[in-house]
Amino acid sequence: MKLARRTALVTGGATGLGRAFVQRLLADGARVVIGDLRGADVAAAEEDSTGTRCFGVTMDVTDEASVADAVKAIEARFAGVDILINNAALFSTLENRPFEDYSSDEWMQVMRVNTLGPFICAKAVAPHMKAQQWGRIINVASTSALKGLSNMAHYVTSKGAVITFTRVLARELGAWHITANALAPGLTLSDQILKNDEHMAKFGEVIRKSRSIQRDALPADLVGTVSFLASDDAAFMTGQTLCVEGGAIFV
Repeated sequence: MKLARRTALVTGGATGLGRAFVQRLLADGARVVIGDLRGADVAAAEEDSTGTRCFGVTMDVTDEASVADAVKAIEARFAGVDILINNAALFSTLENRPFEDYSSDEWMQVMRVNTLGPFICAKAVAPHMKAQQWGRIINVASTSALKGLSNMAHYVTSKGAVITFTRVLARELGAWHITANALAPGLTLSDQILKNDEHMAKFGEVIRKSRSIQRDALPADLVGTVSFLASDDAAFMTGQTLCVEGGAIFV
């Protein structure tokens, strides 16, 4: 298995896209830690009842102490984080409004989770990756940042920042053979998205018709890219944003 002896941390891994990433990484042979605000232990037990290859940690990606405690727990059990999937983000619960209708508090809440979170998590795992001269950081971005999607200014802006942060990480960490890449999906029918009727009504049909492959995107469409980026097959790829949206955008 191509990820045998590697340990991955998936933030926001208890549900949605994160859960699909967890399942694929386990299938690839990795040990996987589910990091989430809620449900991490339950999700991990569902994936691995023995706890030998998967366990959960309760963590708040916007809190440095919480992330540090999670990383310590991982180091005690699995030696350290080799692969970081920065997946935790606010999106499915957000309301669609013109930018001037968002309050500063709403704006900053999205920025804290979607941009501060990846920064804190990358900072926490970088020392181990540097020490072993190997690491993979995969940041989940969005094609909305490349399209300029309207009425979601805080979310779209945050994902643009994630793409830029990925490029900076690639420059700063390359000397230690650590790669940093971004996965940019479009609207994907995770369990979280399917609960938001507003998103589905407003964007579903429009996005399907914008794609060269005109169908809904499913979590299963994304996991192969994550598997590739986490492996040695992607050892010479860094700073890149891979768009996986059925040909809705070409970059």
